[in-house]
Amino acid sequence: MPTPLSVRKRTFLALAVISIAVIYLVLTAKEFAASVFAAKPELATLQRAVSLSPGNADYRHRLGRFCAFVAADSQAAIDSYRAAVALDPYDAHYWFDLAAAYQVTGNLEGQRAALDHAVAADPTTPDVAWEAANFFLVQGDIDRALREFRVVIENDISLIDASLQACWRVRPDADLMLASVVPPRTDTLKAFFYLLITKQETDNAIKAFDRLCQLHENFQIGILFDYVRYMTRVQRPDAAIAGWEHAAPSLGLTAYLPNDDNLIINGDFSHDVLNGGFDWTYAGRLGVKPLLDSSNVFEGRRSLSITFEGPGINDAGIQHLISVQPRTPYDFSAYFKAADFEGAGGVQIVLRDVYTGVPLYTSDPLKDADFWKEVHARIVTPPSTTLLVLSIERSPAGSPIRGKLWLDDFQLSPDYSENSSDDSKDTP
Repeated sequence: MPTPLSVRKRTFLALAVISIAVIYLVLTAKEFAASVFAAKPELATLQRAVSLSPGNADYRHRLGRFCAFVAADSQAAIDSYRAAVALDPYDAHYWFDLAAAYQVTGNLEGQRAALDHAVAADPTTPDVAWEAANFFLVQGDIDRALREFRVVIENDISLIDASLQACWRVRPDADLMLASVVPPRTDTLKAFFYLLITKQETDNAIKAFDRLCQLHENFQIGILFDYVRYMTRVQRPDAAIAGWEHAAPSLGLTAYLPNDDNLIINGDFSHDVLNGGFDWTYAGRLGVKPLLDSSNVFEGRRSLSITFEGPGINDAGIQHLISVQPRTPYDFSAYFKAADFEGAGGVQIVLRDVYTGVPLYTSDPLKDADFWKEVHARIVTPPSTTLLVLSIERSPAGSPIRGKLWLDDFQLSPDYSENSSDDSKDTP
């Protein structure tokens, strides 16, 4: 049978329990009181919170922010921040604010050390990396700045453009940027590409676009259209068609690639019109109504029908870019039907050099054909011609016209026949 505790032992045990409870209550009360004081953004209450809970890094940090932004006492802020980071060296925001306070006092060495600690404490936080990157830029430490800007680019979409612009301003080297600063992602490579074309950095824009294509991801087709448009404008059709062919597999556009049998993409309108790049494009014209027509075709599934019903028409607004080689003979053909045309002249198919505007072929007016009729020509491209534009034009331009036209089966292919050297005489 257990021996009951003596009265003295029971008393001692009770006093011990009571003492522990009192100590716990006192400590709890102090922490509660400190939290109440810390919640009030006043100097006296924040100081009281620190005195009640001197080991709380957050209260030290709050006091430092009050001293920095309200009391404008930079040294007091630094003292509080240093106390905060001593208690908790793993919070990047404490180091970040300490670096800002050092900056106000002109202590660049202290600022650098604090930023180093901030980056080490949280190496992927974009606001910390942004501040560090800009500090290193000011100090001339470009390599360190670029490393921090990459952290920003990887972790904050909203700062991608600003970061890339800052990096390009101090280190305009596309190869270095692609290797060390621009992450291999669609959004970042897209942003870098647009930055480069804005800067008219054509060769570097080609590198950025090639890297985008190498991801083999389905990026927005509008980027490809912009690429072709820009390369065409700066007279780099070689890069435009190469980019088109490079991007096509990733974008599901393999059906829109030229081949040796026909350089005119989607010439029979079997596929949807992309309205961009090296497919057909259309710009609205008053009095012109185009339509893909499956009820009246020469070959394939659809033809292009164009209804003209208005004055002042210069062209149908329909064009197609064609990449060609200089000094090369080509065989061109298309089919058309026409109905109920009224007005002088008519509508013509025209092939022009994009850059000189010189026509290499102009068809007879497309009219008086209630059956499918072929237009055909052999042309030889001039020594400087690398890009043609096929268009549907009104002749005479600007005069009224009314009627309906169907077009189908456009083809342009190299002609290497024995008599091709004399084909230039067949070009109208």
